[in-house]
Amino acid sequence: MKQTFDIHDTEPLLLLGINDQHLQMLSESFDTTLVARGGAIIIEGKQRAVQRVAQVLGEMIISINRNGALSLDDVKTLAQVVGEGEPVEIDPGKIVVLYSHRGEVGPRSAGQRNFCEAAVDHDIVFAVGPAGTGKTYLAVAMAIAALKAKQVDRIILTRPAVEAGENLGFLPGDLKEKVDPYLTPLYDALDAMLPAEKLRSYLSQRIIEIAPLAYMRGRTLSSAYVILDEAQNATALQMKMFLTRLGANSRSIITGDITQIDLPHNQSSGLIEAIEILRGIDGIAFCPLTAQDVMRHRLVKDILKAYQDNGDRPGGSQHDSHTSQ
Repeated sequence: MKQTFDIHDTEPLLLLGINDQHLQMLSESFDTTLVARGGAIIIEGKQRAVQRVAQVLGEMIISINRNGALSLDDVKTLAQVVGEGEPVEIDPGKIVVLYSHRGEVGPRSAGQRNFCEAAVDHDIVFAVGPAGTGKTYLAVAMAIAALKAKQVDRIILTRPAVEAGENLGFLPGDLKEKVDPYLTPLYDALDAMLPAEKLRSYLSQRIIEIAPLAYMRGRTLSSAYVILDEAQNATALQMKMFLTRLGANSRSIITGDITQIDLPHNQSSGLIEAIEILRGIDGIAFCPLTAQDVMRHRLVKDILKAYQDNGDRPGGSQHDSHTSQ
C-alpha cells in the first residue's frame, strides 16, 4: 500500500528531523519506507503499518503546532503509543479529508460521508441540512485539502450578509469591519484547520478570501474552490449570479438550511429554487443531511426534532427564525 501525506503547512526540519532521523525511526518502527518529496511524505508498506505511520505523522504535526518543537524522543513516544494501541480494523471506506494542526478532519456519519464523496466526484455540490450537521466545517476542510494538493490556487468563502440587507454602507468602519461579524462562522472553521500564522499569510495574500455574497457580482472565479454558506438566505437572483461566477478548474459547495430562512416575506430563497430546477444536471450533486448527522451537543438532535415536530416554524413562521450554522 502507498499513501501520500501532505506536509505543506509544517516546518519540514521540525517534522523530518535532522538528516530525516524522525522518518528513519518511523520507518524502522513500522517496517515501512518513507520518502520526503516536495511538500509530501510518501509512505509504503503493509496497509496497517502505513495507517499507523500516517497517524503518528498527524500527531507529530499537532505537537509541533502546539509546542513549537519536536524531539526524537517525542517521536519515539508517539510511535510507541500508536503502535501499542488496540488493533482496529480500519474501515476501507473511511475518509480523512484533512490532517489539521488539531487532528484528523473527516466525516463522522453516513450523510457526511456521502457529502464528502460527492464533493470529490462533482464540480458543484449542494449540502442541505439543519444546524450542526458539519456542512460548513467539512466544506472548508475539503477546500483546504484541495488547496494543499494544488488542485486549486485559492479558496473563496462567501455568505449573504442578510442581517444587513446586503446594504453595508450605513455600517461604521471599513469593509472588513462591516462584514466580518456576518462571516465569523467561516473564520471559526478556518481557525480550526490552519495554524494562526499560516491563516494570516493566506488571507493577506488573498489565497483565501472571505467576502459577502454581494461582492461576488461581476467576477469570474477560476482555479478556485468556492463555498457559498447559508445559501438559504440568497435570493433567486443572487443564487443565479453566484452559480454563473465559476470559471475554469473551479469547484463549488453550496450549504444551507431551508428551515432557517431570514429573507423578507416577499423574497423567495434561491437555494430552494436551485434545488428544484438544477436536478438532473450532470456534475451537480445534492446531499441532504438530517438530524442523524448532527455532531454537536447531544441535546441538539432533540431540539431539532422538537422544532421539526412543530413544523419547523419557530414563532409561527420560518422567516422569523435566526440563522445558525
